[in-house]
Amino acid sequence: MPKDLRIVFMGTPDFAVPTLQALVENQYQVVAVITAPDKPAGRGQKLHQSPVKEYAVAQEIPVLQPTNLKSEAFLEELRSYKANLQIIVAFRMLPEVVWSMPALGSFNIHGSLLPQYRGAAPINWAIINGEKETGVTSFFLKHEIDTGDMIFQERLPILEEDDFGSIYEKLKHLGAQLAVRTVQAIERDEVQPQPQQTTADTKHAPKIFKDTCHINWNQPAEQVRNFIRGLSPYPAAWTRLGDKTFKIFKTELIEASYDVEPGQLQTDNKTYLHVQTASGALAILDLQMEGKKRMPIQDLLRGYSFKVT
Repeated sequence: MPKDLRIVFMGTPDFAVPTLQALVENQYQVVAVITAPDKPAGRGQKLHQSPVKEYAVAQEIPVLQPTNLKSEAFLEELRSYKANLQIIVAFRMLPEVVWSMPALGSFNIHGSLLPQYRGAAPINWAIINGEKETGVTSFFLKHEIDTGDMIFQERLPILEEDDFGSIYEKLKHLGAQLAVRTVQAIERDEVQPQPQQTTADTKHAPKIFKDTCHINWNQPAEQVRNFIRGLSPYPAAWTRLGDKTFKIFKTELIEASYDVEPGQLQTDNKTYLHVQTASGALAILDLQMEGKKRMPIQDLLRGYSFKVT
């Protein structure tokens, strides 16, 4: 049973939970968990705990929720746990005084094959850009975000039917396996970190905003389809169809191409809805009209008709 390591774990969303769970189930000593402060959510605006906090509390692991990572009170409390290793998954940017604290360093699990797709939304951008492969990387933290020396990587194919949601689920479990593998190597002193080599082809993964999610039908059909896949089911690509705003979750490439402008609709208002792109058309399969629930296109067409100009 591992005894020598004293680990502080940092993370917030459900993406981080399998890693924390894997550490606990492999009997590593997680002495404290750091996560985001509780936030009001829902209609009643009740305080909502992060998924990481919920798991940590259930395991009776001490939880810290600092608003200021540089405050002396927080730093003093963090030092009191005498951790010699910190593990970070889907947390915020750390100041050097935090990531340099443990003797064995601080490592992060990132949802891409670094140095590709550094940034806040690596899974989304890999799919949007039509990549056929992604993965997870463990690396030691340094000043610039996502640039530290790499420890290990695990690869994952991106299948035609995959979208952001399915790759997110696969990577959060693959990341947990990678974290345990990394801890075991650190424990045995068998880590040989490799510097990241950036080139002109290095792609980035900036944060995604609502405007980022607006569909541009003046692109080829395959490119539009990848864009929609990369944002489905969250935060979701959106567009105006007729006089309504729709979130689009799933599309399919079709043989037909219509002699109309990109963004124009073709439909029988019973079974199908096609949208022309710069080259080729897409069948809309799954969507959500503003103020309504998400549904398959046939269900929408039972109660709503599009005007085709």
